[in-house]
Amino acid sequence: MHEAFLLETGHHETKNRQHTQTAPRTRSCSAMASSADPHVVEDCRGMLQVLSDGTVARFEPPPIPAGDDDGRVEWKDAVYDAGRGLGLRMYKPAAAEKKLPVLVYFHGGGFCVGSYAWPNFHAGCLRLAAELPAVVLSFDYRLAPEHRFPAAHDDAATALLWLRDQLASGTTNPWLADAADARRVFVSGESAGGNLTHHLALRFGSTPGLLDPINIAGYVMLMPGFLSERRTRSELESPATAFLTRDMCDTLSRLFLPAGADKDHPLINPLGPESPSLDPLLDVPVLVVAAERDLLRDKNVEYAERLRALAAAGKGKKKEEENVELVVFPGEEHAFFGVKPESEAAGEVVRLIGRLVARSSVSRMS
Repeated sequence: MHEAFLLETGHHETKNRQHTQTAPRTRSCSAMASSADPHVVEDCRGMLQVLSDGTVARFEPPPIPAGDDDGRVEWKDAVYDAGRGLGLRMYKPAAAEKKLPVLVYFHGGGFCVGSYAWPNFHAGCLRLAAELPAVVLSFDYRLAPEHRFPAAHDDAATALLWLRDQLASGTTNPWLADAADARRVFVSGESAGGNLTHHLALRFGSTPGLLDPINIAGYVMLMPGFLSERRTRSELESPATAFLTRDMCDTLSRLFLPAGADKDHPLINPLGPESPSLDPLLDVPVLVVAAERDLLRDKNVEYAERLRALAAAGKGKKKEEENVELVVFPGEEHAFFGVKPESEAAGEVVRLIGRLVARSSVSRMS
């Protein structure tokens, strides 16, 4: 659940985001360095540090390099929740001459770090928009520990309602509305973003008509951030050198879970004792991508197999094989799409999503 572009680029200090909550406090990196008294009590690879006095210090990656785009895709930033200062980046192919499917995308980062503006997430969305082709909407959401669960999930729901309103109007945002096919909207995300995708399916799938005129035609969960109190085999066998480790999962969980909650909280464990029914997911195509060397692999596989079993038992309207696709990428680690957006494995993810979109189009015409 933790994508780290800084593994290759190194730290880059920027002005930190300011939050309205009084605790924990957010301090600039320079101010943090000038005080010898507070000490680090939680550290997410140096990108996020929580100090003993409640201060949160964030280190952001560098800006997008000049000349990074090849001109195939137009993009612009917008705001979807002005009150909370939340925005998105919108992408569409420059040569688009007809309405295109819409891919809503939520980045990863363990619910604690990340932004649509990070260069690796930006590169991934450029690739999705160009190669699918599609209108891609990459949304930010509030981050922990300043904003614990369910803040991110509430923001993701607000994002879909914003999209509904933009496409219902048709005139509020012509840059988007002129290119977007409201009947072919796909919701996707990686890691933490995959978790958000799952919960959006539950929230809106159980309330038909709430998103009209948009139609959710499918869900894509890339290595979704699911945990539980019971360690899986892939967690127990994951080495300390892995991209995502058990210790990092524990650190992130302490930061994003509500006070007093454990990893069986229904927002992080979709198969836990208090988790809601999966039925809203059974009548819409779902693609789950897992990575062989990811400690979340077994949880991702268990989730997809549970959906398949429910579909096979007749819980949904469609056949099992039409509804749930699970693909495990051999040799890959957690969040490989976000970390290596130009890789061949990332390209195969784009092709998998493209096939899901194509199947949806054929289904609508039949």
